[in-house]
Amino acid sequence: MDERKRESIVAYLRRRMAEFGIKPEDVATSIAADQERLKAVRYRDAAGHTWDGNGDTPQWVLQATSAGQSLEHFAIGGASEPEKPKRATVNWRNDPFAGTRLATSKTDRLIPA
Repeated sequence: MDERKRESIVAYLRRRMAEFGIKPEDVATSIAADQERLKAVRYRDAAGHTWDGNGDTPQWVLQATSAGQSLEHFAIGGASEPEKPKRATVNWRNDPFAGTRLATSKTDRLIPA
């Protein structure tokens, strides 16, 4: 982003903040509160729903666990992602058909990239 465009956006934001009576300290406090809330989050799904593990279980967790998904699947930070299996490779070095349309293997079509 060029400097002129950046300055234009900053000026616009300052005008809008003044219109609504928002001070820079208010923005900083809100950002800090959001960061604290996100640190407390222990579970998150693909749609962005979060839960800190306290209180009533949210509907999205109930639905997922009822469908057979484990709660650990949604854990943030604590559980590492399982290693993806390596894709099968084909050694074309000694293949007389290398470079032709006959040089495709069935495994190339079965395993998505």
